[in-house]
Parts: sequence; C-alpha cells; structure tokens
Amino acid sequence: MARKHIEPFVDRDVPFKKMTLPGFKKGMHYKMLSIDEDTGACTMTVKFDAGYRLPPSMSYTEWEMIILSGSIKYGDDVHTEGYYFKVPAGVHLPAMHVPRGATALLMYNFAEPSLVESDEDHALAFRDQLTIVDSYDGIQWMGDNGGMIYPAVAPGCLLKVLKFDPLTEALTFLYCMTPRFFQDNISYHDCAEECYHIWGTSFMMQFGDLPTGGYFWRPEYINHGSFSSELGILGFGRTDSKLHNYFHFNPWTTPAENRDRAAAQLARTRPAMFNWALSEDGHNHPTDFEHPSWKEDSEYI
Repeated sequence: MARKHIEPFVDRDVPFKKMTLPGFKKGMHYKMLSIDEDTGACTMTVKFDAGYRLPPSMSYTEWEMIILSGSIKYGDDVHTEGYYFKVPAGVHLPAMHVPRGATALLMYNFAEPSLVESDEDHALAFRDQLTIVDSYDGIQWMGDNGGMIYPAVAPGCLLKVLKFDPLTEALTFLYCMTPRFFQDNISYHDCAEECYHIWGTSFMMQFGDLPTGGYFWRPEYINHGSFSSELGILGFGRTDSKLHNYFHFNPWTTPAENRDRAAAQLARTRPAMFNWALSEDGHNHPTDFEHPSWKEDSEYI
C-alpha cells in the first residue's frame, strides 16, 4: 500500500470520469481517491448508471467494495447500501445488474483494476476467503475498539471489523464517532491507513473539518489529531498492518522522530527482538517455519 500522502481530499469536489479500462462496460464512472503508481492498486468512489450490467466475471487482483447508496444485484441476490464485499483474486461473481443506479467505494488491493468475463473461478483462487456481509445490520458495533486496536482511543469511537489478515494484522473496518466525541491527544502508527467518511463531519487539528465524502491516505508515522465530532460520523477504514496507537501531545514531531520513538518503545518492551533486528544474523531475509511461503503469497504482500 505504498501511495502518496493525501490528506484531506473530498470527493464531492471533483467530477466523475468514465471508466474506460478493458472489461468494464459503459455506464460505470469513477473518482480516483488514491493510487499506487507502481502497481496500479487504487481506491475509487464509483457510480453505476441505472440499468448497468456485467456478465459473470473475475479480477486478477483482490478487490473490496462497500455499497454507499442504491442496490446491486449479483445473480439472484440483491445487495443494498452497507453491503461489504471482499473478493479474492480469481474468484468469479455471477452476472451483475444495477437496476436503479448505485454508488460504492471500490478498492483494488495489489494491482490495477481488471475484469475478465468468466463463469468459474481461476484454478488457484481462494473462494473460501470470499466475504459478502451486510455491514450495517449484520454485524454488531464493538466498544473499546473490540480489542483490535491498542491502546484504544477515547470512549465513543466504535468499530466493526470486516476483514482481518492473520499474518499482517491488517484491518478493514467500519467505525463511528458518537455525537460530541472528543480526543485531545496526537497519534501516529506503524501502518499506512486510509479512511472515507460515509456520513458526517469530524474535526482534525492538522487541517480542520473532514465532511461527508472526505478521504485521506496517510503513510506511517505521520502525526494526526486531536479529533472531535459535533454530530458524529460513520466512516470506512483500512490499514496495511497492525494499527498500534502511539499517543503523545507534541504535534510538531516529524515522521523520522516518530519512527525513532516507536523503535525506542520496541527496544524497551521487546529488547531481544530489537537487538536481533540490529544484528547481522540474516534478518534481511526472515523466514517463518509456520508460513514458509508468506512472501510469495500475494495475499499478504
């Protein structure tokens, strides 16, 4: 997830463009939110015209989607706003029909968007990792971040985990801030994170209000906060590894200083690992006896 720092960006401020990539039929439009210029992996807001159709198809890269408005039909199943999809590379979905139009947040995770007509899975696809869930009504909110994020943020920020990578601890999640939410400290993380405001406005000290349609892609070790929301928000977020909150009260520290501080904390809490990482014992080529092919598996890169 190596992308440029984008913060803040509001998709309501730019027009939709026509999707013209091979495989995608006329009637699909997009707003590019962020893109990895090396791999083509990207996050977009997309709009499907009323009557839009696609045949059964698959992609050569994993993609995620959450429906923001309208409904999308795959085969005989109708999916309304709030439905979340995680579709592994090579897993096909049945014919798509958008009877009255829809908008969605759409993410291609490891490569540029692709669509190939197919009524069966690729031979190497992981269908058991396919996720389609009603994230609004089918999952309960978790207080205290559900134990997934530590240290936890201030009370009043709730979480629904949609995707968890057991090797990297990367997350995809819904989150909300309740009305009058407030957190006064500064934080940064070891991971990159992106967030999109489905509804509502929050205030962040570094740039002010982020409204409905607001988005950011924030690389690791960049300060952000403090936070507040007068009426509350509903947001969608993702990280590329474990989300650990490093809290402090100095908004002027640099990413390099924050990285050093994180390393110092590792030295205090896990000294053996820290000392090994500084040694010349082959740590540049780590192996994992439990998952020996983890680096070759695109699911976890």
